[in-house]
Amino acid sequence: MFSSFSSSIIFHSLLLLSISYSSYSKSNATSIYELLSNHGLPMGLFPKGITQFNVADDGNFWVHLDQACNAKFESELHYDRNVSGSLSYGKIDALMGLEAQDLFLWFPVMSIRVDVPSSGLIYFDVGAAYKQFSSSLFETPPNCVAVIPGNDAADSLNVYQGQAGKIGYQFDEETSGRDVL
Repeated sequence: MFSSFSSSIIFHSLLLLSISYSSYSKSNATSIYELLSNHGLPMGLFPKGITQFNVADDGNFWVHLDQACNAKFESELHYDRNVSGSLSYGKIDALMGLEAQDLFLWFPVMSIRVDVPSSGLIYFDVGAAYKQFSSSLFETPPNCVAVIPGNDAADSLNVYQGQAGKIGYQFDEETSGRDVL
């Protein structure tokens, strides 16, 4: 025999339980920086100014930047306009849209992992190796400098500065092979 008092207590208990669950949910973060912090990751993994992001219940997320940009830490990182991955506690896997520079070469960052929090280390998986950094480098979101193709003498030689400041060569079909006998 339930009284209205008992059913009221059960209703309020269920309401409190659902509110506490929803506050734990990954999608309730108001910023990507809060989301990173809630998952044991430093807030400075993404640059300042990100306002568009989404995270699914399974941890898959995407972040949209107004433009591709580079940020300087111990080495340089390049962020595409869209960065995505899979977020879990202390780790980002299946990362797309982030590259790290090492010895003038750019490598895609495939995952980021925080070591035991007390060690103060963070690891970037760039394929064949892990780059180790002090997590203190990533405590605050960095400024990010837009990557814009250069307007210099290199442009007139069909050399361009592309994404992430990489140098590439643009093949000119009109003149290629005409001067060769």
